Formats: sequence, C-alpha cells, structure tokens
Amino acid sequence: MLRSRASAVPLVSLFAAIVSLALLTAPALATAQSASPAQQLACQALQGLRNLTITSATLRDNDQSDSQYCYVVGVISPAIHFHAQLPLPGNWNGRFLQWGDGGKDGDLDFADHRVAEGYAVANSNMGHDSGTEPGSSFAFNNRQAEIDFGYRAVHLTVMAGKTLVGSYYQQAPEYSYFEGCSTGGREGLMEAQRYPGDFDGIVAGAPAYAYQALNAAGTWHLQRIFRDNLIGNLAVDTNGDGSYDSLNLLEVLNKQVLGSCDANDGIVDGVINDPASCEFDPEQDLADLMCPTSQGTDSCFTGPQIETISDFYTGPRDDNGVQIYPGKLRGSEMRWIGLYVPHEGNNHAPGMLTGPAGDHMNYLFYEEDPGVTIPDISDSQYQARKTGVMPEYSWMEFDVNDYTSGKGDLMMSITDATDPDLSRFLKDRGGKLIVYHGLVDTLIVAESTRDYYNDMVDHTFNGNMGLAKNSARLFMAPGMAHCAGGPGPDTWDKLAPLVDWVENGKAPDSLTATHSSNGVVDNERLLCAVPQQARYTGPAGGENNPSNWTASNFTCQ
Repeated sequence: MLRSRASAVPLVSLFAAIVSLALLTAPALATAQSASPAQQLACQALQGLRNLTITSATLRDNDQSDSQYCYVVGVISPAIHFHAQLPLPGNWNGRFLQWGDGGKDGDLDFADHRVAEGYAVANSNMGHDSGTEPGSSFAFNNRQAEIDFGYRAVHLTVMAGKTLVGSYYQQAPEYSYFEGCSTGGREGLMEAQRYPGDFDGIVAGAPAYAYQALNAAGTWHLQRIFRDNLIGNLAVDTNGDGSYDSLNLLEVLNKQVLGSCDANDGIVDGVINDPASCEFDPEQDLADLMCPTSQGTDSCFTGPQIETISDFYTGPRDDNGVQIYPGKLRGSEMRWIGLYVPHEGNNHAPGMLTGPAGDHMNYLFYEEDPGVTIPDISDSQYQARKTGVMPEYSWMEFDVNDYTSGKGDLMMSITDATDPDLSRFLKDRGGKLIVYHGLVDTLIVAESTRDYYNDMVDHTFNGNMGLAKNSARLFMAPGMAHCAGGPGPDTWDKLAPLVDWVENGKAPDSLTATHSSNGVVDNERLLCAVPQQARYTGPAGGENNPSNWTASNFTCQ
C-alpha cells in the first residue's frame, strides 16, 4: 500500500527518535552488549528508508564477537544485491569499510572479524548471483551485468553503505576504507581511478587490475598444457591407464630452481626472496635430467615438457612477439599444480580451467559473445558446435592475437583498472594506498603489479619514488601465493597499517608477516616497501637456523 507524503513524516520522525534513543542507551565502545529493545527497533526501522530499497533489517549474532549487529540487505536496480553489517551504536568505531570480492563473485561476502572490531561493513554480489549464473555466464549478452561487475556495483554499494551508516548512527563515518584481494584488489584500484572520493584509504592485494590480459594469459597457459593431447603435461601417467597420477616432475623442477636460487638472499629456507635475481634456465639447467628417449617417466623431462616449462616462465606473446602478460616467477612451480596441471587429484580439470579462464572468453572478453561453453571444458579435443540458436565456443579456440588486435578493447574499458594516473585520489584527496602481492602467486603474477606501481609512480609523481611513497606503498611477499598460502610468511593484519597511516600519519616502512604450520608460527619476516627488501642482520652464522627467523633479525635495505 502506498503512503502519502503527509503520512510519511511521522515515520521519519519516529525513526529519528528511535535512533536517538538507541544512541543514548548504548554502552561505551568495546563493552560487550546485547541489543536493547530500542536498538532492535532502530535496526528494524532501516527497512523504512525511502531513499534505499531495503528488503530486510534484523539483528544477527556474530561468531567473532559476543555482541550482535544490525544486518541489512537491499537491492540496487537492476540486479545488484548488497548487504551491510552494522555494529550496534555503542560498538561502532566511526569507520566505514567496503569489503572486497573474489573471483567472478556472485554472492554476499561477510567480514565478521571487522564488524567485531567496530567497522560498519558493506559488500555486494557485483550484480549477479552465481547460484543461477555461475562463472562468467552472468555476462552472456548482458552489457549491464558486465558494467556492474566492472565498476558500478562497488561504487553504488559504497553509496548505499554510507547512507545506511548516516541513517543508523545519525552521523557520517569519520573515515572510509576499502580492503580486498584479487578481484577485490582490482576493485580497490578501480575505485581509486574512477571514484577517488569514496575512500580515505585503500588496501589492494594481488590486484587483478589487468583483467583481460591475465585471463588471456591464463587461457594461453592452459592451451600450452593441453596442446597435442597433453604432450607437454607436467603430470605423468606412470602406468599407461590414461590417468596422470604422478606430480613428481614438478617437485623435481622446484627443487632444481631452489637449488639454483634459494641462497641468493643469503638464507636457505625454501623461498626465493627476489625471483628477478634467479637466472634458472630450464633448457640448460635441466639438461642432465632429460629423458634418453621421447618416452617420458616421472623422473626425467621430455622435450615438450621443457617447452611447457619455458612457456610458463616466458609468458604469452602474440605472433609478432608482443608480450601479453608476464610469465610465472621462479620458485612458483608447486603452485602450478592447482591451477594449470591436469592430474588425477583434480580429475584432470585444473582450477584455472574450472574457475577464472574456462569460460571467460565465452562471455567476458569479446564485444560480441562467441558462444556458450562446451559440455565438458576439460575435453580439449571437443569440436564446438557452431549451429543452432546457442552456438558453442571452446577456450581452445582462443587466439592470443585477438588481445593485441583490439578484439577485447571494449571489455577492457569496462573491467580493467589500468589507469596509472591516481592524482585525484592520492594528491587531490590525499588518500593512501597500500598494495601487496605474493611472489609465488601464479594466478595473478606479482611482476604485473610491480609494473603498474612503477607506471603509477611515473604518471602520478613524475617518476619520483620518494614522493610516491608518501601516498602509496607496494609490498612484495616472498613465498606467498595468491592472497595467502605458500611456503613464505603470508599472514598479517592487512587493514591496521592503512588505518594508522591515514589517521595518524604513520606510513608503514615494513609489515611483519608470519607463516604457520599446524597452527604454530615457524617463520616471521619483514615485508619491506618497494624498492627495499628484507635482509638478514641477525646473529652471524645463524641465518639458516629457523629459530632466528624472526622479524627482529631482518632489516629493510
């Protein structure tokens, strides 16, 4: 039933009175509290907001805290579903946080730990639901969905989140932050480029900013593995039953790479501190491990397998030799297993195939979608059907030359966050940016992020690194995989250093990261702001003793 303008006035007044009562009756910050009746009403009253489409507003328990929070769900036309986690008024720290997404998203992500810390948090499904349109299929002949995914959903969710904060707490947030990794990292850089007024500080991890290039590269790498009926596969079929059951060659490869380069930083710890310093050449350094015949085993390498390894290190190029995306960094070999190598353990369908790249070229690369996915994406021999109302397209058909010839340019303009000029965010607004990336990340190569950071320094600060570091800092994490994991230290509070920088002016020269095994910390290092690296300066002769792998024994140099 529609309300008249006259009848709406008492509702607004009642809402304000309820919120005021909730604020007056709220205990001090950090005091555990159960929601009072007034606070319950204040949360429920958000459903009556006239300038947002709110579908529910209820109190919800938080398994990271002994206090409830106000949970709000809403819709932004045409298909963006968003939610907000609002601490009770007495628990709010005055800050707004946009929580980043991952992969192709399509769901609502929670940040219970940040709510427990007092942040008012918002997040969205980026304009589609993965339960009905999994993977990239949401974009099939749907430009609006592509735009929502590219940049619109995050910005409008920020606007909705801040509106909720203003209504619920009766004041605007004192500071606004963004935290995300991977797709979330791309979102963070996209916000800095397109909507510099949204945040005071952004932390962007492993940003998928060169979105079309990295997906083109992922598809190209899969093609190199699956070519000629898996002739160059790095997993081996040891008993001839057609199942690739052994991953020993990748272990051999990784051991050889570490043997060549692990000690370059003065420490033998299973981590290459600076992959750029590693000059491991598979054709030369694996020559003694070549199979005597073309018939391979899981203890020697064939020519096609060496070619695969070289391709992975080199990265994709078009027919004119133009580099599309950086190759995989030395030391990352064990991470190839999950993403690129078909083997018995992943049912011969590696993660890059079933996840980011398997249907990307069908729906998210070309201006006109070339066709729907094939029935079994792991069948590289399948001939896609090109007739009927729903023609098929296989990722094996993708031609990397389509990237450099401009066939993906429209989608690049929607999804890529490659603009290196961050003057509006870093200079005009005075925002702060922290970017981090793991050096054994094989989904998004860290060298790409370093390239963007250097371009940003050139375009925003005329190449002055010292001046750039007053506003933006990049941290490379040796041995860390995609957003987390890997043999190196990969755990630290990503948001706290940014908050300290924005609010107290304390720029982070280093971050203290830890690595744990079975819940026990067994390695602690400094991650240094680029261009510096952590060097061991602890007890002489003790660099290879794990008991000395603590942050105090390392210095940024």
